[in-house]
Amino acid sequence: MGNFRYKLAQFMIGRNGFDAFNIGLIKLILIFIVADLFIPGRLLGRLTLFMWIYIYYRAFSKNIERRRAENQWYISYVHLPLKSYLSRDRKNYCYFKCPTCKQTLRAPKGRGKIRVTCSRCHNVFEKKV
Repeated sequence: MGNFRYKLAQFMIGRNGFDAFNIGLIKLILIFIVADLFIPGRLLGRLTLFMWIYIYYRAFSKNIERRRAENQWYISYVHLPLKSYLSRDRKNYCYFKCPTCKQTLRAPKGRGKIRVTCSRCHNVFEKKV
């Protein structure tokens, strides 16, 4: 078993491996597999197969700079915004955007009409929460 691990480690030297983007694609594949149970046709099955091929292409690719750029794009524009959106405490806080700079702000619920100062542009406006 140790010899196999060594050979696998030698094979993976200089290759990308599994990163956050690949894991995100695997989660999307699981959603497609469940959706395929309810949606007739072969489109989702073929799309799932294409995504598996792409995941392995990315994992075994030696173009590390390109794969890192793809992973960084995924983390910046998909993973972190989605994670922050899903982790919001909507039971206790009201989320809204500043009308000037579009910064997302929050305020405790049930305070009525409050005066809000944006932390980014320092714009002062009133908001009902």
